[in-house]
Amino acid sequence: MRQLILGGVRSGKSRYAEHLAKSFNLPVTYIATAQAGDDEMLARIQQHQAYRPASWETIELPDATLPKRLAALMQQPRVVLLDCLTLWLTQLLCAAPLSDDLLQEVDKALDALVAVVAAGGQAELIMVGNETGLGIMPMDSLTRAFGDRAGLLHQRLAKVCEQVVFVVAGLPLTVKAD
Repeated sequence: MRQLILGGVRSGKSRYAEHLAKSFNLPVTYIATAQAGDDEMLARIQQHQAYRPASWETIELPDATLPKRLAALMQQPRVVLLDCLTLWLTQLLCAAPLSDDLLQEVDKALDALVAVVAAGGQAELIMVGNETGLGIMPMDSLTRAFGDRAGLLHQRLAKVCEQVVFVVAGLPLTVKAD
């Protein structure tokens, strides 16, 4: 099964996804996309690490290699928990100054990720993303590029996932269930 878990900042989406991962009684590979750019982000990453069971394998993939690595993991009987799609997108968009060439490379990586998820495999896939499209239209081009791509990525992934859950105040609301 492929599941997409969306929610706002500190909505409980990661904790919900981790609870789901534990429920399968399979080995878990946790794909972490965050990078610690400052002490506060480092503390958030450490908090997530402390909450995860020590038996879970963690792979850090903050770059465009994620789709290729995910494709390989999808062929194994396990749970793959990818947290977080929007942090990954942020890393891709901030890898170089904003340009048409950069946006084309980012779009290729997003296309590759959607293709891997659509292809499925043996693994139970749980993906976490921040729902950022509920606010106002951003003023600057980088933030608009992020918002456009995050929204379209979530739509494309929701289409190929069997389950989509929106987490609000720690409460999961099923948006799609096949």
